[in-house]
Amino acid sequence: MATFSQPTGLTINISNAGFVAGTTSTYTTTVTTAFAINGKFGTTLATQTNTASPTLDANTGVAFPAILADTCACLVWGTTLAGAIAVCQGPSVATAAGVTTTVGAFIAAPQFPGLPENFCPMAYQIVRVSPTGATFTMGSTSWTASGITCTTIRNISTLPDRPQIA
Repeated sequence: MATFSQPTGLTINISNAGFVAGTTSTYTTTVTTAFAINGKFGTTLATQTNTASPTLDANTGVAFPAILADTCACLVWGTTLAGAIAVCQGPSVATAAGVTTTVGAFIAAPQFPGLPENFCPMAYQIVRVSPTGATFTMGSTSWTASGITCTTIRNISTLPDRPQIA
């Protein structure tokens, strides 16, 4: 008789929420989410249009640290079991020196942040700041501010082993 391994406590995003950067520092999703955290279905998150981005890191509970000139960091977008949008920010890492408002190349890929237990990842993006760019603070800095480069938000079902930088 074959042995059946029962998967335990899967955390998975079941729908492609279609996260995109909204205007200024807001975000937009194109569909209602469906997800499970540790095997338990969560409350869906309705479609969002130019909704204010979170200003507190869901992992630390404090304001996001600024991403400084010639550095980059990874932001992971997700939802809590109660259906609230949440974002976690990974550590800032150095990039190669950029030129004025042009961001520098990656030296190494930024790392994903730690994630709280009550969190289902749904998307991630990488933010890079040029040498003359204003610092980037999640939830308050415009996605299109001078000297700021944000990768297209990558919608995911589960968190990959590392952020995609190319």
